[in-house]
Order: sequence, then structure tokens, then C-alpha cells
Amino acid sequence: MKEKIFGRVVIKLLQLNQIYKVFYEGTPDEKVAINYVNLHLKKGDFVTVIGSNGAGKSTLMNIISGKLFPDLGDVQINGVTMTNKSEHKRARKIGRVFQDPMAGTAPTMTIEENLALAYNRTKRRTLQYGVTKKRRDFFREKLKMLHLGLENRLQAKVGLLSGGERQALSLLMATFTEPDILLLDEHTAALDPARAELITSLTKSIVRQFQLTTLMVTHNMQQALDLGNRLIMMDKGQIIFEANESEKKMLTVEKLLTEFQRIRGESLSSDKTILV
Repeated sequence: MKEKIFGRVVIKLLQLNQIYKVFYEGTPDEKVAINYVNLHLKKGDFVTVIGSNGAGKSTLMNIISGKLFPDLGDVQINGVTMTNKSEHKRARKIGRVFQDPMAGTAPTMTIEENLALAYNRTKRRTLQYGVTKKRRDFFREKLKMLHLGLENRLQAKVGLLSGGERQALSLLMATFTEPDILLLDEHTAALDPARAELITSLTKSIVRQFQLTTLMVTHNMQQALDLGNRLIMMDKGQIIFEANESEKKMLTVEKLLTEFQRIRGESLSSDKTILV
């Protein structure tokens, strides 16, 4: 879908329209996870998403990726309705990095085999061997971007890599085919501070280089402020606060906490993983 802003055509790359999702409907455990959410990202947007546990952040990511289907509402990517398309059918359009460094890679396969799987995700399936000399050279060039020396370890089993190395590889695998949308689901939360800082730096660099449209969930408010051009805050399945690029530059962690209290009339959880 396109719209005009000051005479300039702006493409809405991702559109979520009135998304509603409930779990355990009709039981004592019924929980509304997403409550009629609207969210539109134009090409090149980098939106950070914050909120306490249970706010609906990961459910929203799962609905975008096709891991879950909404009960009501519409998901569109590049103007094409994807609402009921499976995760597999969205894989060509979406790259995703998970919180668990073990989740985005196959540990018993080598680095180059993992990269070949990610590369072939966007290609038509053939009977050709997955790793040719030309493709191996391509993988090496991409791995050099990580500055971890992995380009010299193509035959190493991924299960032998450190958590930070695996997450860096997962980030590369999710992005080097330049997907329409990159989903980052608390992708630094399981790492120690030094490795989290490395992955954050790589994220910033890769997103900028490929101009990827990105949605990043994080518990780290300072990280949410430091990255991206837009910010949204979720609570109880709703988007309760949004900040555009100019508004975001004026925000601090303290201002975000104050805003939450103003909107909800209560303090946001004091869990350190939310406030740091």
C-alpha cells in the first residue's frame, strides 16, 4: 500500500490492521494476547518494541512471521495479504533472529552448510550441490563483516561456537539475503554484556548497510532508545505509546517510565532487565 506525504510516495512495507489474538478462549485461563493492534512500517523503518513480560511483544512477532495466525485482523507485506500464509511461505520475505543463540542455527552442521541453508531459503529449489566455490567465496566475504574470524572456519561445526559467535552467525544468516523484514526477538538478552554489545553493534551496522526494515523487541530500554528511528511501548496486548524519530531523540529511560505511569496509572516493573 502507498500513501503520499508532502507529495512523496511512501510505501508501507508492513501493515498490521486490527490484529486480535486470544489464547485459551472460553476457559478460566483465557488471555487476550494482542488486542486490536494497528502497526505500519514504511521501507527502511527500524522500530524498537518495549514492554514488560506478557505485554504481547513476542506474540506480535510470531503473528508477523506466520508462526501464529491472528483470530482477527490482517497482515500485509509489500501490499500482499499474508494473514493465513504459513511461516514457511513467508520465509523468503522475513529474516528472524531469536533470543536463544541455539535457535537460529543447526548445531550439527558446519558454518558453510548453515549459510547455504539460509541462502537457499530465497532461491528456487534445485538438485545442485548447496556449496559451490563461488558461493563459498561469497560466504567468506559476508563472514568478514562480523570481524570474528569465522570466514576461516567454514568447516567448523556451529555447535562448537560460542553463544556470541552463534548469534552473530544467526544475524548474518537472517540478513545477507536482504529480506523485506527483519525481526529481532530479544536477540541480545541471553548474552553477557560484552557479547550483547558486539551483537548490538553488528545489528546497527548490518541494518544500516542493507537498509533493512526492522522490528526489534527488547527488554533493554536504553538499547531501545539507542537503536532505530521509531519506538513503541506495549502493555496488555496493546500499543500504548509511540514515538517517531524526532520524539525518540528527546526520550530517556526516566521519561519512558514516567510516560508508562501517566498512561497506565501504575509503575512499570522494576525488573533490572527492563530498566538497564
